[in-house]
Amino acid sequence: MRKNAALLLLTLALSCHAFAVRPVGSPRYHRLHRFHRLAWNPVFKPSHESLLLQNAEIDRLNLPRIYDDRELNRLIASQDLVPIVPSETLRIQPALDPARRFCRLWTLDFVQDISEAYYKEFHQQIQVNSAVRTVLVQKKLRRHNRNAAPETGATASSHLAGLTVDLQRRGMSKAQVKWMEEYMRPLKELGLIEPEEERRQWCFHIMVSGDYSTWRETRTLADRADERDTLREITTIGLPGTADPQ
Repeated sequence: MRKNAALLLLTLALSCHAFAVRPVGSPRYHRLHRFHRLAWNPVFKPSHESLLLQNAEIDRLNLPRIYDDRELNRLIASQDLVPIVPSETLRIQPALDPARRFCRLWTLDFVQDISEAYYKEFHQQIQVNSAVRTVLVQKKLRRHNRNAAPETGATASSHLAGLTVDLQRRGMSKAQVKWMEEYMRPLKELGLIEPEEERRQWCFHIMVSGDYSTWRETRTLADRADERDTLREITTIGLPGTADPQ
């Protein structure tokens, strides 16, 4: 009898172990877990060296790091900072303070150029998420975003000098992100911009060199010269004194 009882208890113990309830994570957890394991390998990865380059350009141009709204308003009044205005090809993040929708003239040139090229390719607007900031604004930002650049020092945010914009990356397709990267790659190689792809904020952080407008004007003049040469060739074909095309 005791032997049968012991056998029964052993059988029940094995059965409970076999049918024990195992913890099962939610599908959402597994999706997020897989997402966090994805490699983050952007073309323009944020780095300490990039921040140093951005600040070196600010120093080369002898630009101030704008401390407060009073100094910001003075630069706006003197037109050292110009407004970023929405257009068919460009929109502004609605939450961005109207007082901070300003940048340097050459930065605006870049924003207009890339937004027009992007619209021509995809028939969609590019969005500006951030532009000029003051030291006080940056200091406040760092209280809840520890990934934000400091407000002082050799790696301070280049937003403080007004030559940097953040363009929204969130919502872009892989093809659109690749287009942005390919558009900016030669400009970076020429030293005309210093871009970073921020993961936490999902934006393109782009500092624009003070040489951009000069390069842009030179390129425009060269394009016009090519157009005139092409037009001259077309309109002089068959005229006396011109060589016949081979």
